[in-house]
Amino acid sequence: MSLKIAIVGGGISGLSLGWFLMAGSKPGKKNPVEPVVLEAEDRPGGKIRTERAVGYLPEWGANGFLDNRPRTIEFAEGLGLKPLRSSDASRKRFIFLKGRLKLLPETPKAFLASSVLSPLGKLRIALEPFIPAKMDDETLAAFATRRLGRQAFENLIDPMASGIFAGDPAKMSVESCFPKIKKIEREYGGLIKGMIRLGKEAKKAGKGPVGAGPGGILSSFPGGLEQLITAAKTALGDERVKLCSRVEGLEKMKTGYRVHIGGAENLSVEAEYVVLACPAYEASLILKDFDKGLSTLIRDIYYPAVSVVSLGFKKEKIHFDADAFGFLVPFKEGRKILGTLYDSSVFPERAPAGHVLLRVMVGGARASGLAMLPDEKLLSAVMEELGGMLGLKADPDFLRIFRHEKAIPQYPLGHSERLKKMDEMVAAHRGLFIAGNAFRGISMNDCIDNSFKLSQNIIGGF
Repeated sequence: MSLKIAIVGGGISGLSLGWFLMAGSKPGKKNPVEPVVLEAEDRPGGKIRTERAVGYLPEWGANGFLDNRPRTIEFAEGLGLKPLRSSDASRKRFIFLKGRLKLLPETPKAFLASSVLSPLGKLRIALEPFIPAKMDDETLAAFATRRLGRQAFENLIDPMASGIFAGDPAKMSVESCFPKIKKIEREYGGLIKGMIRLGKEAKKAGKGPVGAGPGGILSSFPGGLEQLITAAKTALGDERVKLCSRVEGLEKMKTGYRVHIGGAENLSVEAEYVVLACPAYEASLILKDFDKGLSTLIRDIYYPAVSVVSLGFKKEKIHFDADAFGFLVPFKEGRKILGTLYDSSVFPERAPAGHVLLRVMVGGARASGLAMLPDEKLLSAVMEELGGMLGLKADPDFLRIFRHEKAIPQYPLGHSERLKKMDEMVAAHRGLFIAGNAFRGISMNDCIDNSFKLSQNIIGGF
């Protein structure tokens, strides 16, 4: 007899969980599982969506994943997909500082020659090994300023936080957002000390260089990230992925749960296990009559607004070097955009021959209002910024605006305490689980890793 698992949410967390459950519980095994993914919209994938129009392939949300996490590669290859690595040109990245683009150094020698930091700013970083370690969690701004100095934080760490989280470093928990660097400080007393020790250990083990950053090469698929979503849906099958099935509530049964699906037909699904793999604000609504305390706890997770403005141009209209990854903008520069990626340089097939595709990010935790401007005003603001920053004066030949009113969940100081309380509350409901990028990592890699771990937890509990 199979055990039914209702997975609420057909984004990357829900689809990968369904696939791992199906792959890990083959027919003939004792207590095989039968996952069913319930997706509210008429298409799966959440914010992972690739548009195809007149030869351009702009992404709605994330434009790739790092290839340093084996579980994502395993998932893709299990679906018959081979990841596409970004071009060598995408290794070249810039920061917009004091009115011009400055190349981010890739080596210690290049860092010493770089103008991204002043001599005093570089000297302050050199003093990092002498800064005492702090065991408690703190904001990213406090951590980076304490260990690396104000200038390194403002010029380097701040734009990185905007590029990844669209967040406010003065509120972001360093432990929750960048657990690796906090762990290095705790275990080795400092970042430089930790890098040296880890480098020696890796060399002894015959491994490659170790860094405090995420590492890896940005990757996607020839047809964009949606190719992964399509392959996962196909592998699971229509009988396991139910679209237009908005879950509105849960009811505890004697041996499991009844999942109530809204709509005129007033449908429901009965399952032994339920996984809420939808956004936190949706999970909160589903839980409001089931567990008010749990609903309230996750309701307050903040999602700022972000808009992605995709612009296509004929190459002859571009008078700057677009053969790079792109650039990020520190908050102190006072600009209206978070940064711009040169998508057709990162993945050359994203634009027709003789054209370039740019991707501009607007909004985030410190400027959500900008992301929600009407299209005409938003485009005007973006073109004004690109004109001043890149000298780009031409009207775009291609335009798409992807607006996310609730974009990336934020992990503020105290996020780990919220998770502990959430875990305690969830544990009181046997067979109920909560997943998704609002809790333990926002990236595709994080979501897929966490889905695999949860699948093992569920299968191992039989």
